[in-house]
Amino acid sequence: MRLQIGNGICNLFFDCRFNLENKIFFDILVLGVFMKKIKKFLVYLCLLGIIGIFMSCFINEWVLQSTSKQILEESSLQETYDYILVLGAAVWQNEPSPMLKDRLDKAITLYNEKKATKILVSGDHREEDYDEVNVMRRYLIKKGIPAEDIFMDHAGLSTYESIYRTKEFLEDQKIIIVTQKYHLPRALYIANSFHLKAVGIPAKETFYKGEFSRECREFLARNKDFVFSILKPNPTYNEEEISVF
Repeated sequence: MRLQIGNGICNLFFDCRFNLENKIFFDILVLGVFMKKIKKFLVYLCLLGIIGIFMSCFINEWVLQSTSKQILEESSLQETYDYILVLGAAVWQNEPSPMLKDRLDKAITLYNEKKATKILVSGDHREEDYDEVNVMRRYLIKKGIPAEDIFMDHAGLSTYESIYRTKEFLEDQKIIIVTQKYHLPRALYIANSFHLKAVGIPAKETFYKGEFSRECREFLARNKDFVFSILKPNPTYNEEEISVF
């Protein structure tokens, strides 16, 4: 009897040990398969990241190079254009920010030199207490530009939307786009995608705070607007909702 009990205990011990060893082996096998899948996933993720970075750099360079010949100095303009398009920027306490002021000053110079006969200002006026376009208009009038030669687009909420809405109104017109040099390639690329007759004149180069972060944002924005120039999504507001004229 004691021998049978002893044998039973031994068999139970060996069965438990065997089952435990099998479970450990199975767990190791499952973990190994899982780790292989994780490793494979990470490799694919790294490859996609590298491809994404390469494509972003390629698109950025393509936008820069494809528009480089359209960025001119005012002295090289040999004909009179129909409109100067001033792209909006921040306003501070109902006054143009330094960046916007430089854009407006360049537009004033071009107008006074008779490089164009009218000025279109496009900016953000979604809210009653934030109005880029009327600030621009008042500044231009204060500097001697006739009010009848100034037109406003109140729904230029982004570079893409400003250009999109411009093509709706000035499709057959020749335009000079005025903004900072770093910003011109993207604006011109969008204009080209809509077959606008456009050139770009850079505003005066001065130092603005946040230059590095601005360049990083512009890099990403070029990629975004490259895609938008292909897909051509509608602007937030169309011409029936907020008119330029």
